[in-house]
Amino acid sequence: MSSKRIILGIDPGLADLGWGIIQEDKNKLSLVDYASIKTKSHTKLIERLIIIYDELLKVIQKYMPTEVAIEELFFGKNAKTAMMVGEARGVVMLLLAQNKYQPIEFKPSEIKISLTGYGNADKKQVQTMVQRILKLKSIPKPDDAADALAIALTLFFSNPVLINKINI
Repeated sequence: MSSKRIILGIDPGLADLGWGIIQEDKNKLSLVDYASIKTKSHTKLIERLIIIYDELLKVIQKYMPTEVAIEELFFGKNAKTAMMVGEARGVVMLLLAQNKYQPIEFKPSEIKISLTGYGNADKKQVQTMVQRILKLKSIPKPDDAADALAIALTLFFSNPVLINKINI
């Protein structure tokens, strides 16, 4: 049995859904790939949801993750935006269930604590830690993809046995 872990992190969104893949193999953590799935606001909602489904399915089929993590929704001031992001997240959850994944969900504060040790860290602090942990020359872009990598790293770090084995 292989000890290789391939972790997919997902930052749900309708206009821009970030995804990131990291891998842990023989106590070595590495970046595999990241990007975002963009949809245009003038496109009908149902078509945007289909784009998200189809594009994320391609990611799953290409990388065959062993584990998946997704950010929990938090409710901001704009109820309409929250509702649309919720619909996109619902499509993602359906896709994951259809492909036999049981994603681990993390609150934004849990992700911040995991990477920075501080639950109120700002986006730049989290992204800088993603860059450092994955030994990248620059912060991953777009922001949603960097956030997805932070989510994947949070799942990785949620296993305390492995934290001390990885040389960061």
